[in-house]
Amino acid sequence: MDTAEIRRRFTSHFATNATVGDHAVVPSASLLLDDPNLLFVNAGMVPFKPYFLGQETAPYDRATSIQKCVRTLDIEEVGKTTRHGTFFEMCGNFSFGDYFKEGAITLAWELITKSVADGGFGLDESVLYPSVYEDDPEAVALWRRITGLPDDRIVRLGKSENYWSMGVPGPGGPCSEILIDRGPAYGADRDWDAGDRYLEFWNLVFMQDELSAVRSKSDFDIAGSLPAKNIDTGMGLERVAYLLQGKDNMYEIDVVFPVIEKAQELTGRRYGADPADDVRFRVVADHVRSSLMLINDGVTPGNEARGYVLRRLLRRAVRSMRLLGYEDPSLPELLPVSRDKMAEGYPELLAGWDRISRVAFAEEEAFRKTLQAGTQIFDLAAGEVKGSGGTALSGAKAFALHDTYGFPIDLTLEMASEAGLTVDEPGFRGLMAEQRERAKADARAKKGQHADTSVYRAVLDAHGPTEWLAYETLQTESRPLALLAAGARVPVLAAGDVGEIVLDRTPFYAESGGQAADAGIIEFDGGRLEVLDVQRPVKGLVVHQVRVVDGELTAEAPTLHAQVDPAWRTGARQAHSGTHVVHAALREVLGPTALQSGSYNRPGYLRLDFGWTTGLTPAQVRDIEQVSNEALRADLPVGWQYMTLAEAKEWGALALFGETYDNTKVRVVEIGGPWSRELCGGTHVDHASQIGTVVVTGEASVGSGNRRIEAFTGVEGFAYLARERDVVNELTTLLKAQPDDLVGRVGDLVERLRSAEKELERARLAQLLAGTAELAAQAQDIGGVALVAVRAPGASGGDVRTLALDVRGRLDPSQPAAVVVIGDGGGKPSVVAAVNDAGRARGLSANALVRAVGPHVGGKGGGKDDVAQGGGTDVGGIDAALAAVPAEIASVLAAG
Repeated sequence: MDTAEIRRRFTSHFATNATVGDHAVVPSASLLLDDPNLLFVNAGMVPFKPYFLGQETAPYDRATSIQKCVRTLDIEEVGKTTRHGTFFEMCGNFSFGDYFKEGAITLAWELITKSVADGGFGLDESVLYPSVYEDDPEAVALWRRITGLPDDRIVRLGKSENYWSMGVPGPGGPCSEILIDRGPAYGADRDWDAGDRYLEFWNLVFMQDELSAVRSKSDFDIAGSLPAKNIDTGMGLERVAYLLQGKDNMYEIDVVFPVIEKAQELTGRRYGADPADDVRFRVVADHVRSSLMLINDGVTPGNEARGYVLRRLLRRAVRSMRLLGYEDPSLPELLPVSRDKMAEGYPELLAGWDRISRVAFAEEEAFRKTLQAGTQIFDLAAGEVKGSGGTALSGAKAFALHDTYGFPIDLTLEMASEAGLTVDEPGFRGLMAEQRERAKADARAKKGQHADTSVYRAVLDAHGPTEWLAYETLQTESRPLALLAAGARVPVLAAGDVGEIVLDRTPFYAESGGQAADAGIIEFDGGRLEVLDVQRPVKGLVVHQVRVVDGELTAEAPTLHAQVDPAWRTGARQAHSGTHVVHAALREVLGPTALQSGSYNRPGYLRLDFGWTTGLTPAQVRDIEQVSNEALRADLPVGWQYMTLAEAKEWGALALFGETYDNTKVRVVEIGGPWSRELCGGTHVDHASQIGTVVVTGEASVGSGNRRIEAFTGVEGFAYLARERDVVNELTTLLKAQPDDLVGRVGDLVERLRSAEKELERARLAQLLAGTAELAAQAQDIGGVALVAVRAPGASGGDVRTLALDVRGRLDPSQPAAVVVIGDGGGKPSVVAAVNDAGRARGLSANALVRAVGPHVGGKGGGKDDVAQGGGTDVGGIDAALAAVPAEIASVLAAG
């Protein structure tokens, strides 16, 4: 049974179900959800977390979904086992206060044991074992009654295996797993920890407890029962696929193995012939698929967070192909294979292919350059090890290659072996562990667990949702529902206090969709509040952060007058509509794959991030600005309407990567009809001309594969142009030139300045070298070696090198000679040593001389035996460094 059919049968089983009722079929959410605790969606229940946490009310009693997921904790284990993978799909059914244990067990057992002819999976009951939490006799009785299985087929397990929580205070409960016995070839009888013998493929969480403290997976306090009991289940699509397809593991199923087949074709090696190669084939198959899905959802390679994970996946795939012997670009060959298989379930992969391929192929090309640079660094490090008589590359050097240059440790190990060296792997692993701990500590500090929204939820439960009128009016007569400070309700806010107020109705726009919150005031009898921020901490509730300017506000105040600053709102509308215009212009100039990946707008200003791998030319930036302003001049109409998400996508509306949208109702804003259609909840102008103007002020990179355009709109745009005009006027007066001649005049000045600087440089260098003959004539004799060791005041870098080489060239080539020059330009020592052929024949080395003086000036350096250079931090040690040179030479001569 192919994966597409498994997916179809699962959805059909729950969508129309006579046992407990029909389930709402919820499409997979993006892998990128706005959750501070997660980089990616890592479980099927994640999109439903607000319902389980009580932050929002579920729009349905029952739901089913097939959710795409990515887990990154086990990246290093991918391919080494047949159970670890980064991307996977989780099939789930969910009940929000509707059916509970009996319904969930019945639904799962029906689907997996029903015959294939009747629409089920047809698994043999004789090899199935339900597991239960050992302190859940209710579940034991239900499994026995519903399935008819004997008691010894129902496995009792402890908290660490069969009790679920989010790891923080909140909902929790016992769970059941459905295990399948794959036979004695995979492990011992009734060894539930064997992993591959009794394979878990379906988990049923019975969410019934309220946890007050969670200290570990098996150590927590249960405060009581949840007011509404919920069901959260998950069936691993890939696991069921390889069970039903008669395969040994997830890498061999129909949507994954074609990538391995293509890799075999490219490399000439065979899967199953060599264990080490098999790991590499599996890494390639997993990482190519995961990268495909991440890029499709808007991730671009980078050095932090999600971008770093994607970069690591892509580079591990490319590196694995290299280790398999394929050194040509591999992603153009492999990625289309994965695309064609995954598009059966995700047709949007075909529509987004141009962008996906551009991002992936650019990253591979960058990594190929990294490999080239890293190889040079490795060769240098290996040479130093051999030169010092060592046989092992230090863990610190291997870590630097990995951390600084992106050089994979496996490649370092491979190249070290070829060079006859070993690598201090324990040292490397220790440094990696320290880095991971630092990252975890940083993540924990930033995460701060789930925000406590209970106080807001209580207000919402008591008074209902805020009547939000930001689209209709700028002012309302409102009633205070609650005053809050420091996360708790308070009876009063006094003059100077900063707190929060919840109103029964409000005209203020709450920050969302990249648009900043409204500014304004709230007045009451005897006082006034300044609105600092407006947020929606829980769905349906608008909360205003305020500063009490005058008076004292109590929660019993009868009436308040809420007033949005009209100028602020006008500027915000201009900027938000301007963002849509610039986005449409961007796609018109660059093509439909230039899609927005983020935005921010406040009155008069906008910035728009978009996926693109190369910088824009000045002409492209001008074209984007021109197309934008032509849309304003055409006075394109601006309108909006509500529809379902499916209808919006059918209509061609664009959705922002990573945003979560309501499946039942979304707001589509269009400018000029189909020219710009986007899902958006922001405030907008009525006609494009009301934006005033769009002035693009900059375009730059904000990470690999991401660019950013910034612009001013409205009055701020005209003010920016006025400042530019004033600069031009000042320059025309200063240079006594017409505006059209400014570029040429400034160019002439720059060229004359460069010529003067070159002339000065030549004169300075001539002056520096004028004394080299005298320096050579004053050479010391150290055991038959002519030595010049001098300080060059004011000289640095290249000047010191030029001086040292010139002095060496003036010494008798038949006599051994060495020159050491230390400059102090810029307040830092610059050291260059040069030794002639006769000197090297006596055993002298420029490299050794630089190393000898380095400690005296607080630095180090190196190079070859004829010329070496270095630097330092302590100019006060230059005299001591020069004094050490004769002793170093005498020591070498004595040893020789």
